[in-house]
Amino acid sequence: MSKYYDTITELEKNKTNREYIIGWMGGYLQNPAREEQRVTEAYEAGYEDGSNDTTDSAAKWTS
Repeated sequence: MSKYYDTITELEKNKTNREYIIGWMGGYLQNPAREEQRVTEAYEAGYEDGSNDTTDSAAKWTS
């Protein structure tokens, strides 16, 4: 689980969009995706990256 915490800490340090981080957490933990009306583009990108155990799209969502 340390990869999980280390990745989230790194994303937060880089000021990555909160929706991306929440999506990444859900995808990494293999949680069901949000309901369609609550999904954002950042959430979807994070969910996909988390599901694939990567942060490839994070730079796009970092301010």
